[in-house]
Amino acid sequence: MADVRRHHMAAIVRHSNVQKTFVRHFLHRTIDQIGNTPLIAIDGYGHKRAEFSAKLEWCNQYGSVKDRIALYMVKRAQERGELDRGKTIIVEATSGNTGIALAGISKAFGYEVEIIIPEKVSEETKRILRDMGIDVQETPDDLCPRVGAGTDQCISLARSMIASNPTRRKQGLKQYYMPNQYENFDNFLAHYETTGPEMWRQTHGEVTHFVCGVGTGGTITGVGQYLKQKDPDVRVIAVEPQKGHHIQGLRNFEESATPRVLEARKDVIDRWIRVSDEEAFGAVKTLAFGEKLFVGPSSGAVMHAALKLSQEEDGRYVLMFGDDGTKYQSLYEEFDVFERQEMEEIVRQHTPTVGS
Repeated sequence: MADVRRHHMAAIVRHSNVQKTFVRHFLHRTIDQIGNTPLIAIDGYGHKRAEFSAKLEWCNQYGSVKDRIALYMVKRAQERGELDRGKTIIVEATSGNTGIALAGISKAFGYEVEIIIPEKVSEETKRILRDMGIDVQETPDDLCPRVGAGTDQCISLARSMIASNPTRRKQGLKQYYMPNQYENFDNFLAHYETTGPEMWRQTHGEVTHFVCGVGTGGTITGVGQYLKQKDPDVRVIAVEPQKGHHIQGLRNFEESATPRVLEARKDVIDRWIRVSDEEAFGAVKTLAFGEKLFVGPSSGAVMHAALKLSQEEDGRYVLMFGDDGTKYQSLYEEFDVFERQEMEEIVRQHTPTVGS
């Protein structure tokens, strides 16, 4: 397990040549190792009332929890006859991780991909997508005043592209297909059929609390429903960021629409905990130095929420760590999460191994 920790702390990359190596590593991967990610103990936080374990989803092929849903959405669309190689372009609105996963998986299946992301996502995310050869469009928060900020703008643009299909068909152009992770129940199913059973098996059925950040709602509803069917007393805890947040992948539902995937099964959630940028980034830093885990901001938010709740409720907590910190160095520098000397010390002690 120490090797897993060292490997992912080593994923801190600061220079463009290392980032390109990271992308080449993606391009040479296949899709046969998505799922069955490790569950590790978070040793430094446990106390008499609670113990914590983290599901390390960045161990998936393309680096995040979104690999699971990208694979399900593409494979099942193929099975339904909704995709046609050479005639279909897959277009998706995303805050980053779904785009990266769809790019790799769709290419493996032989489809073209176009990705729409908010302009405020990290520069590393944009670079990864473009270096993978993907057509990337960025949307400002005021592109369409009638919809919310962030990925809501991306969804609006993607839908307008889908609406152009009749005209494109007359012109003999390829047709757009939008998996639409926000409304596609294959998103839920991916976690109900894979992540939930893994978690139950790995904890030997002893999980009492599942803590998860919420974006599309697929992870928390899929895992949550599975766990509650195994044990109705399992507590499902949703983590929501503050308004105007910088926690890529999560949604504040006062400023963004509630996705259909979440709306359909939100009753599975027992409690919501709101986390600020400062709280999430503080947990990122503590995990880096205390646990040798370099996590993304959403994982920091989940860690903070779990610690807060554990002061009230004891049990066996399983935390969803959706991705690592590789794509967020520019964000962490912008918000002074790590001082230069701290980051240099991390890099000095942990040589990057991506691409090996």
